[in-house]
Amino acid sequence: MLTDPEGENDEMFPAEEDLQPDDDELQIEELDIEDEEDLNALSAVTENDMEEPADEEPASKKKTGRNLSTALEKGGLFKPADGLAVAFWIPVVIMVIIFIQREIFPFGDESFLRTDMYHQYAPFFSEFQYKLKHGESLLYSWDVGMGVNFSALYAYYLASPLNWLIWLCPKRFIIEFMTYSIVFKIGLSGMSFAYYLKRHCRTNDFGVGFFGIFYALSGYMAAYSWNIMWLDCILLFPLIMLGLERLVHEKKCGMYCIALGVSILSNYYISIMICLFMVLYFIALLIMEEKKPVKEYCINCLQFGIYSLLAGGLAAAVLLPEIYALQMTASGDFNFPKTYSAYFSIFDMLARHIGNVEVEIGLDHWPNIYCGVAVFILFLLYLASRKISVREKAVYCSLLLLFFASFSINVLNFIWHGFHYPNSLPCRQSFIYIALLLLMCYRAYMHLEDTPWKHVVIAFWGAVIFVLMAQKLVTNTQFHFIVFYAAILFLSVYAGLIYLWKKMEVNPNIVLLLALAAVSVESAVNTTVTSVTTTSRSAYVRDNEDVRSLVDGLYPSETFFRVEKVTRKTKNDGAWMNFPSVSLFSSTANADLSELFKKLGCEASTNAYSITGSTPLLDSLFSVRYGLYSEEQSDNPLLTFVDRSGDTWLYEKAYTLPLGFGVPYDFGEHWQLDLDNPALVQNDLCDIVGAGRVLEEYWGTEENGTFRFVAEEDGDHYVYVTNKNADKVRVDTGMNARTYDNVKRGYLLELGYMKAGDEAVLTSEDEKSQRITASVYRVSEDHLHEFYERLNDHPWILTNWSDTLLEGTIELDEPGRLFTSIPYDKGWRVWIDGQEMTTAKLADTFLTVTVPEGSHTITMKYEPQGLRLGALITFTSIFLFLVFTGIGRMLEKKK
Repeated sequence: MLTDPEGENDEMFPAEEDLQPDDDELQIEELDIEDEEDLNALSAVTENDMEEPADEEPASKKKTGRNLSTALEKGGLFKPADGLAVAFWIPVVIMVIIFIQREIFPFGDESFLRTDMYHQYAPFFSEFQYKLKHGESLLYSWDVGMGVNFSALYAYYLASPLNWLIWLCPKRFIIEFMTYSIVFKIGLSGMSFAYYLKRHCRTNDFGVGFFGIFYALSGYMAAYSWNIMWLDCILLFPLIMLGLERLVHEKKCGMYCIALGVSILSNYYISIMICLFMVLYFIALLIMEEKKPVKEYCINCLQFGIYSLLAGGLAAAVLLPEIYALQMTASGDFNFPKTYSAYFSIFDMLARHIGNVEVEIGLDHWPNIYCGVAVFILFLLYLASRKISVREKAVYCSLLLLFFASFSINVLNFIWHGFHYPNSLPCRQSFIYIALLLLMCYRAYMHLEDTPWKHVVIAFWGAVIFVLMAQKLVTNTQFHFIVFYAAILFLSVYAGLIYLWKKMEVNPNIVLLLALAAVSVESAVNTTVTSVTTTSRSAYVRDNEDVRSLVDGLYPSETFFRVEKVTRKTKNDGAWMNFPSVSLFSSTANADLSELFKKLGCEASTNAYSITGSTPLLDSLFSVRYGLYSEEQSDNPLLTFVDRSGDTWLYEKAYTLPLGFGVPYDFGEHWQLDLDNPALVQNDLCDIVGAGRVLEEYWGTEENGTFRFVAEEDGDHYVYVTNKNADKVRVDTGMNARTYDNVKRGYLLELGYMKAGDEAVLTSEDEKSQRITASVYRVSEDHLHEFYERLNDHPWILTNWSDTLLEGTIELDEPGRLFTSIPYDKGWRVWIDGQEMTTAKLADTFLTVTVPEGSHTITMKYEPQGLRLGALITFTSIFLFLVFTGIGRMLEKKK
C-alpha cells in the first residue's frame, strides 16, 4: 500500500487496538489477509504506525479516546465488517422507497423509462431476449433500421454479462428487469467502493459504508442511473483501481486485468475514460511509491502495459466488430478542436457539490459531482491532516485539478469523451472524480480521532462560508434557494456528530446510528429531488398484445417483407415488438442511410432515421408491405384492410417490391440526390426508371403567414415546408388537426388521404411565429403502379431467409445489378451460382452486386467484420493470461 516517503506517519492502517478479533474469529480472517506476505507487510507497517510522529504531542499529553470500530466489536447493533452490507442495502432500500413513492410498477402504474431508456434500451432488451428465447442469431437483426449489425448494437447497449439473465424474464416484465437491474447495480456500486476503501486503507472500519452510500447515490447516479449500459463500469471502477494498486505494490496483476477486461466488455465507451485515468493513476502511484531500484519501475511499467493490453484483448471478440461498425456512423468522423475555451469557473463547479441541485443531462456542460456535503468539511481536514503525507496530498489534488480542467476546457472535454463531444449527458467521466474525492475524504475520516477539534471547527466554518458565497455568486437556475439552507443544515449535523464522537459523551452505537441516518437521509433527499422521473407504464405497453396478435399472423413467412407501426411510441418499435422494420434510433445508426433518408424526405438526424414522411413510393422501394395503424384508414385504395385487434388496425400496402430486384448497370449513378426538395428527388428516380412522376405538385396560397390549399383530386397528400425556420407546424384539414414537430429536419408532412375539395390550413406553432411557405403533392396511383411494374420485372425470389442468410433466384434479360434495400455492410458476402462476388454500394447506401445475364441463384451470408479476428485475439489473450498467471505463481512459490 501507499507509504510515507516524506517521513511522516501515514497511518494507512488502523491502530493496533482496532484489529482485535471477535471472540469467534481469527484476526487474520477479519483483516482478509491473503497470504504470509500480506501478514509480514501488516506487521511491519503496524510497528511503524505505533511509533509516535515527531510533530505530535507526547503520549503523556495526548487525550485518550475510544475508537468507534473497537467499541462496536465490544457489542452493538453492527460489527465493523457490516460496512459492506450497509453500502449495498441502504442505496437499494432508498431506491425502492423512492419507487414506492413514485408509484413505479409493481407499486403503481408508472415506470422508470427515462430518455434513452424509453426510446432505445427497452426495445433493444426486448430484441435481445427474443433472439435468446427463439434461438436466433446475435450477429444481425432485420427488426431494427432495415437490417443492422446486431453484434455492434449488442456491444454498445447490451454487453453486460448480467443482461443474459433476461432469458429467464417473462416478456411482459422486460421493463422491470431493466429497472430493478439498475437498483441492484446501484447497490453493487456502493458495496464495490466500500470494499475498495477497506482494502486500500487496510481497515475493517464500518465507516466505509458511509462513503459507499455516497458513491452509489452520487449526483452522477442521480443524473445517469437510468443509463443501465454504463453501470457495470461504475461498479467495476473501484475494483480496477484496487487491481492497479496491487499491480504496482504487490506485482499481482490478475484483478486489474480481469476487472478492466470485464469493464471494456460491458461498455467500451465509459471504459475509454477509465483507461485514460488508469494511465494517470499508474503514474500517480509510482510517484507516491517509496524510492526503489529502476528495475522495479521497469517491471511495473512492463506489467501495466502487458496486462492493460490483455484486458483489451479479453474483450476483443465483442469490441472489434463494434469498432468496425462505428466507422460507418456519424461519430466515425474525427474533428479535433482548433481553439481552446472554458465553459465555467472552478468555483461554479465546486458549488455543484451542494446537494439537491438539479442535474444536468442536456447540452450544457455542468458536471454532476454531488457526493455528500460532508466532503466540504472532510476535504479541508484532509489538507490539514499531519497524518497524511504532503506527497500524497499533492498527487491527489493535482488529479482533482485535472478533472476540473477536463470538465471546463473544451479540448480536454473532447479527449475524455473518446475524441468526440458528447451529444448531451455531459462530463461522463465525473464518477472517477467522485471516487477520488471520496477516497481523500475517507482518509481524513480515518484520522478524525487524531484531528484537533479546532481543525474541525475551522473546516466547518470554511464549508459554511463557501455555501454562503455560492448563494451570493452562483446564478445558475438549477440552484433553488432552499439547497443552500439544506447544505448548511447537513454540514451542521456532520459537525455535531464529529463533536459527539470526539468528546465521547454518547454511546458509540448511537453516534453510528445517527451518522448512518444522516448519510442515508441526505442521499435519499438528493436522489428523490434530482432523479427518478417516471412515465406511464400502461401507455407504453397498452397495444402490445394487439400488435403481437396481428404480427404473429404474418410471420414466419416464406417471403421477406417489412412492417411499420405508423402510430408508434419510438423509432425502435420493430425491436420492441420483434418484426422487420425500417426506423431506427441508435448511436450505431448507419450515417449513409441517415443521410439518404433526409434527402428522400423522411425524418432523420445524426443517429436516427424513420419512416415518418415516407410516401407509397418509398414504402414500395423499402419492401414495406404492412402498416399498423391506431385508427381506421377508410377510402384509401392503396391500403387493403387485413385484420384488427383492439384499437390497432393492420393494412396491406399496394405495390410492395421484393427485398431485391434486377436493375441496369447505371441505376443509381444518375439519381440526383442533392436536389433542394425531397419530392423532386423521388420524382427523379421515377424519371430514371422510365415511369411517370409519382408525386404530382400543385399550388396553395400563403396569406398572413398561413398556408392553405384545396385538394384538386382524391389521393394521399404530402406537404413540404420550404421555410427552414419553421419547426412546429399545425395542420387542420377540417375533420381533424395535427401538430408536426421537428419540421426543420425537412421531412414530408403526411396529411393522409384527402377527397377532392377538402381544404388544409397550415400555421406555425413556434414560440416565435414563422411564415409558412410550402409545396403540395398528391400521390398518382397510376404512376406508382407503373413504377412498381418496371422495377418488379426481375425480382429476386427468396427461397430461404434468416437473420444471417438470404438465398433466392433471379433472371435477367441482360447483365445488370441486383438492387437490395439492405444497408451496405462489409459483413455481407455474396455468391452467384457458388462463385463469390464483390459487393458494392448503390446510391452510397444500399448493398448491390453485379449479376450476369440469365437465371442465377444468389446466396448472401452475414458475418460481422472483425468477428473472427476479435475472437482469435480474445482466445489468445485468455491463453496468455493463464500462462502469465501460472508463471507468476510458480515464481512466487520459489520465493
